[in-house]
Amino acid sequence: MAKKRKYRNEVRRITIVTLAAMMLIASNVFFVTIGKVHMRSGTDLSVYADSANTVTETTLAMRGFIYDRNGQVIAQDNHTYDIICILSSSRQSIEGQPAYVQDKEGTAKVLSDILKIDYQKVLDFLSQDIYQTELGTGGRRLSQATKEEIESYNLPGIEFVDSIKRIYPNGQFASNLIGYAQPNDEGDTVGQMGLELYLDSYLAGTNGSRTYQTDSNGYRLPGMKDEVTSAVNGNDVYLTIDTSIQQTLEQSMSMTQSQFGADSVWGGVMEINTGKVLAWGQSNSFDPNVLEISDYTNTGAQVAYEPGSTLKTFTWAAAINEGKYNGTELTNGNSYCYGTDENNNPVRATAGNSLGCVYNADMYQYGAVDFDTGLIYSLNSVAGTVQNEVITPDINLEYLRKFGFFNAVDTDGLPESTGLLNFTYPSDKLSLSFGQGSTVTMLQLMQAYSAIFSDGTMVKPYFVDSIRNGYDNNKYIYKADKTVLGNPITPETAKQLQGILYRVVNDDRGTGRGYRIPECKVIGKTGTTELAVNGSYQSGKYIYSFMGALPAENPQILVYYAIQIDSSAPVNQQPQVNLLRRVAMQYGFAQQDTPQQQTATAENVSVYQMPNLVNHSLDYVQSTLAPYGADINVLGDGSSVIRQYPEAGHSLTTGQRVFAVTNTSSFIMPNMVGWSRQDVAGFWQATGFDVDILGDETAMVTSQSIPAGTTVEKGTVITVNLGG
Repeated sequence: MAKKRKYRNEVRRITIVTLAAMMLIASNVFFVTIGKVHMRSGTDLSVYADSANTVTETTLAMRGFIYDRNGQVIAQDNHTYDIICILSSSRQSIEGQPAYVQDKEGTAKVLSDILKIDYQKVLDFLSQDIYQTELGTGGRRLSQATKEEIESYNLPGIEFVDSIKRIYPNGQFASNLIGYAQPNDEGDTVGQMGLELYLDSYLAGTNGSRTYQTDSNGYRLPGMKDEVTSAVNGNDVYLTIDTSIQQTLEQSMSMTQSQFGADSVWGGVMEINTGKVLAWGQSNSFDPNVLEISDYTNTGAQVAYEPGSTLKTFTWAAAINEGKYNGTELTNGNSYCYGTDENNNPVRATAGNSLGCVYNADMYQYGAVDFDTGLIYSLNSVAGTVQNEVITPDINLEYLRKFGFFNAVDTDGLPESTGLLNFTYPSDKLSLSFGQGSTVTMLQLMQAYSAIFSDGTMVKPYFVDSIRNGYDNNKYIYKADKTVLGNPITPETAKQLQGILYRVVNDDRGTGRGYRIPECKVIGKTGTTELAVNGSYQSGKYIYSFMGALPAENPQILVYYAIQIDSSAPVNQQPQVNLLRRVAMQYGFAQQDTPQQQTATAENVSVYQMPNLVNHSLDYVQSTLAPYGADINVLGDGSSVIRQYPEAGHSLTTGQRVFAVTNTSSFIMPNMVGWSRQDVAGFWQATGFDVDILGDETAMVTSQSIPAGTTVEKGTVITVNLGG
């Protein structure tokens, strides 16, 4: 009985407690709904009835990454922070601590030192009679490290708002193709140019939000539930660009411009069979991290120009494919004087009875030459004969259209020029045979030459390999494939042309003999033309170009390089040779395995093929790289290599920094002072850590946010300053 009474008493006690709790809840609901009072906090909720104190914060989505063909980062978003300074004393204290800036002078001193902003300027910001302020551009897009450094001072009234910064680790890197993205007035990062603009709908994510209620002082009300909509990050884009080849192209263009005084340089590298563009660039260009842009034009696609003798190849292609060509037949190699027939076509005439005469470069006269030699020596006189006597101007134009000239290539959303066809007068038609009078683009030339360098199959160049889900890169939104545009010539014609173009480079008097490299044989065609602007030639301004392919016996990679310069003298071809050699080494076209001596700059500089270091010990790394004179940087405390830079198969020059990563979660911070931007980019690619590169990309590192010797953990943002 005693046990039963004890049990009934316990039940009664639980029932009473439960009823009391229910009454408390009911009364709180009553007070909230009727009296507009939150019992637990004592807050008057009447001000919330009209949602006047409902706060909605935006959660920024991350824009998708842009990668090269090997997964190396070209563009990415980094989380950054904007500083907010609360100035009003009406801001209530938090747990007895001030929640606004009280010590303006002391706060200004700390912020001035860390942010490198003039002290008086910061103090002026903090001395305003307003509720809160920012600190201008100097207080925006701060790195995690800078934020943490400021927070370590526990400055009252100093708060941070999350922001996102689009960064480009390689600096000037196919910039006029890739473009850039930057925040709009709403804070969303939006593509402004190039592929960033064209692919914006794929790269841009969807912002999320968090909605909650606050009291009159801006503090969140206890016990109120947040309404959260998660942000959705953008998709990732993988390009066909090869970072190593692209960097070599950039270096070659910079060398041409700085050492030889070129006005501008542009070029591209492409897989012949697929149309995948491996490199694409121009100089002058820009660093998308700095955005000092003088020219927004994508030269390779948007600038049409007279190509010169690189177009002669197609005059010969038409004649050979028509079955009317005999390469050993002799013709006049001195000049082509012309009159006109009843169809307004140019026909050969004597000098005294002609409308004019076309001569070879420097008025050089070769006497009687065969048709093959006419292309090998790039003779305008023979080009006119092939077009007007072996075939006709109309047939030549028909083939040029088959090769895609004077029509849009229409690839990956690139804005482009279609070029201008001048085909009215006999002089227009004659000029077309040797690449003057009408204009084309580099993009069209690369497309057309894909047929010349293959079995006659023409493919469309493209840059975007795939678009993938930002959370799972195994899920494809889009996957490109090669686009075959047709067969403007037969395999036999293509093979015969390749034989002639072999001699252009490898004959002693071939115009392309300066483009020979030791790794493998090259075929190709040179071009020279005066620069035409608004229908008239600019005195002393020339465009020199070279369209090449390698290896000669089975062409796989196409390389085009063009230079605009104030000179009629031949331009040093070493930058182009460097690019050709780099392609040959990376794609295994070298005829021998021993390292080849670089032929241009310092006598003690060699170029090697980077060996595979992954899964090997550090002893193996040291012994393997010792003969190359590499500057080896080991990152991590592991015993074997798990990531490397440069990657296996890429080029390695004497003295170049090599990064061997043995631990991807932490490592000891190296001393970067004196490093180049390329060194920092290599470190970034190897470790995968976030690096914010500031300053002049041509300068060396002068400071770093993480001191050398510090252990760096995953998630740390490293800020590096170049120059200044």
